[in-house]
Parts: sequence; C-alpha cells; structure tokens
Amino acid sequence: MKLNLLSCNQDRPDRRAIARTIEEIADGVDYNLANELTDILIEGSAVEIEVSFNESSAFRSLRKLDIDYEIKD
Repeated sequence: MKLNLLSCNQDRPDRRAIARTIEEIADGVDYNLANELTDILIEGSAVEIEVSFNESSAFRSLRKLDIDYEIKD
C-alpha cells in the first residue's frame, strides 16, 4: 500500500522519532533516506512511501507523531 505523508502538525517535531518511524514502516528505506524524507516532510512537502507489512501499526505510529497521511493504493 502506498501512503502519501502530507504534513507534520507538531509545534516542535521530533526529527529523530519521525525518521526512525519512516525507516521502520516504509519498504526499502534506510536511515539516510529516512532522514532526507523527514526533512522534506517537515519543510512542508508531501512524501510518498510504500508500506507492505503491519499496516495498522504504521497508521498508529503516524497518528502518534501527528503526521497527516492519505492512502494512495
């Protein structure tokens, strides 16, 4: 399933926690790419990731970090 991460609504987003979450839930994303995607997301641009394992846990993690997302596929 493809997810489009739209924005992070926290006042002071925890970059490390967001990067770690993206690395854990997204397919084929390593630590460096997760950091780049986090920077893009926090700057206000949408990021697309692929999630194929344990989707409900991924949704829960994103909500916990106050990240808005939409399901693409």
